[in-house]
Amino acid sequence: MAKRVLVVDDEKLIVKGIRFSLEQDGMEVDCAYDGEEALAMAGQNTYDIILLDVMLPKLNGFEVCQQIREFSNVPIVMLTAKGDDMDKILGLEYGADDYITKPFNILEVKARLKAIMRRTTTSRKAEADAGILESGEMKLDCDSRRVYISGKEINLTAKEFDVLELLMRNPNKVYGREALLKLVWGTDYPGDVRTVDVHIRRLREKIEANPSEPQFVHTKWGVGYYFKH
Repeated sequence: MAKRVLVVDDEKLIVKGIRFSLEQDGMEVDCAYDGEEALAMAGQNTYDIILLDVMLPKLNGFEVCQQIREFSNVPIVMLTAKGDDMDKILGLEYGADDYITKPFNILEVKARLKAIMRRTTTSRKAEADAGILESGEMKLDCDSRRVYISGKEINLTAKEFDVLELLMRNPNKVYGREALLKLVWGTDYPGDVRTVDVHIRRLREKIEANPSEPQFVHTKWGVGYYFKH
């Protein structure tokens, strides 16, 4: 399967050069020239990696990166024209996986993209093969339905485990309470969304060192819950 890449930059010559070079290596390349277009394309398509410029019209690269992180864990590499360390730190704070400073060498860009895609593919395959999900000190064994934090087993109810597994398999994707109720309890369940809130609260009490400042299961106010990888 050819790797699919989204390249986002408002400088059309740069986009053209990157696209040509990546296509020479057999990759499929889509292009966007502003932040809104990039966000729409990332929402409608599945990419193996996104190359995202910081300085964009309509929405800047940081805003695009942050919003993509609300529904996708796709690797994102930021392109920054400034050598300013703040820009780089900010990019990674917003959920970027790496950054490249302009002007860049296209061979370096390709090498970085390939390394990140290879690493992502390997870790996903290893997790899927083993039925093990890991994040920080937490390990979820999906086959035996057991949860460990720092090597210590945490006893969860069946539904608490189901909620945690669903969120953990889709990191940074925000699920509304209605969606969680349907996915975990089923469409015929007679209860209401408060069931979800109760289970999330109990789950946090068991897995979080400080439930009021969660490390794993977060709330996006007015929207729902998500797992931060």
